[in-house]
Amino acid sequence: MGEAAANVSQEKQDQYPQIEWRKIIGMRNRIVHAYFDIDMEVVWQTINQDIPVLVSQLEAVFRQEGIRL
Repeated sequence: MGEAAANVSQEKQDQYPQIEWRKIIGMRNRIVHAYFDIDMEVVWQTINQDIPVLVSQLEAVFRQEGIRL
């Protein structure tokens, strides 16, 4: 997700500020570059709490943009 988020234009990111683009990209960078220092509780919280919210937000963005899933 972080890699995909990093490829979203700044204009689109600005258009959808409810999505925490910087945090998504930052987590990807942390996992890839500092994998020896990852807090597994944060990862678990992200999986269980944050990703379901993000999926709902992205579904709304896709509908608004006319992107079919």
